[in-house]
Amino acid sequence: MSERSYDPVTPHKVAFLGLGVMGYPMAGHLARAGHQVTVYNRTAAKAGQWVDEYGGRAASTPRQAAADADIVFCCVGNDDDLRSVVLGEHGALAGMKAGTLFVDHTTASAQVARELHEIAGQKNLGFVDAPVSGGQAGAVNGVLTVMCGGDPASFERIRPVASAFARAITLVGPPGAGQLAKMVNQICIAGLVQGLSEAVNFGTAAGIDMKLVLEVIGKGAAQSWQMDNRGTTMVDDEFDFGFAVDWMRKDLGLCLDEAKRNGAPLPVTALVDQFYGDVQRMGGGRWDTSSLIRRLRKAG
Repeated sequence: MSERSYDPVTPHKVAFLGLGVMGYPMAGHLARAGHQVTVYNRTAAKAGQWVDEYGGRAASTPRQAAADADIVFCCVGNDDDLRSVVLGEHGALAGMKAGTLFVDHTTASAQVARELHEIAGQKNLGFVDAPVSGGQAGAVNGVLTVMCGGDPASFERIRPVASAFARAITLVGPPGAGQLAKMVNQICIAGLVQGLSEAVNFGTAAGIDMKLVLEVIGKGAAQSWQMDNRGTTMVDDEFDFGFAVDWMRKDLGLCLDEAKRNGAPLPVTALVDQFYGDVQRMGGGRWDTSSLIRRLRKAG
């Protein structure tokens, strides 16, 4: 984890559920910012490794981790994973004291966010859906962008604590709005990566120096985060890092499902989702999302 400074904040007792590539460093930033952190992970050895590195303690169930916490943070895989750590006899809600807040950083559906917000409210608990953008590097460096849905009062309580791992934390609307904003984010990225893939492949086929071209056009209207951070690695055919294709397909599936409900056409997103399916069939499920270019190179 990179070194960074933390804004002064009142220390809290917090729990963090899910120590994957995002959750592990996010929980680490909370500990380094001075909060008392209890972690839970489905694979207990990973939780033990985190405690060895950052201190705090590990719990054997989400319920035990959430007991006595002021705020419970969570970052797991999907809707089903989220329900498994939140609900039930051993779920976090069963162990949370009245007035505690649950903050979900999972990229999940807006529907499950609204569902869990309602269940939490019945127990006098707060719930904020707060998916993040910035990828693994953003989590490691503590500079994630967090899009929140929920009650303003709950948001204001979590904002100074979550600043340990984020550079921007914004309430975008009521419960579920954070997840909808993340879907907008992923729709934008899908089209950008496909366009960048076609451009790099086209320039390479035309015989021009694509690294030089990217440097030039990166100073103009074509500039994007994807071009700045993935353009040269796409030229070099390097994809062993970043946000995996499998994860992107899960996210785009959420976007397409929501579009069926709200009636918004997503023709490009649906097409790029199919292209990512081609990459998966090429064995690239764990490649970075910029690997879309490989299916163009194969076709060529």
